[in-house]
Amino acid sequence: MMLTILYIGRDAQITATVDRLLNAREEWTGLTACSDEEALAICSEQVIDLVLLGNGILDTEEKELRKRLIQIHPSVKIIQHYGGGSGLLYGEIMAAI
Repeated sequence: MMLTILYIGRDAQITATVDRLLNAREEWTGLTACSDEEALAICSEQVIDLVLLGNGILDTEEKELRKRLIQIHPSVKIIQHYGGGSGLLYGEIMAAI
């Protein structure tokens, strides 16, 4: 089953690492964004199966971002990703789906 996963984080280096990890798996298409505007634009153009919220997103930003993502894709799953390596990332994604 092919999954399209969007990671949203504020740190460009971490975002690049997560992008590499997501796209290393044949069954995943990984997309990344460092800003809410960029993330919402991606969601408006593509069907997203899972959103990972990464580091640096403030609580107030997260609430608004979740609301807007669900408006675009009502059935999208949204989870936190706090880092910790490829094994943890894989486990979080598999638990969410």
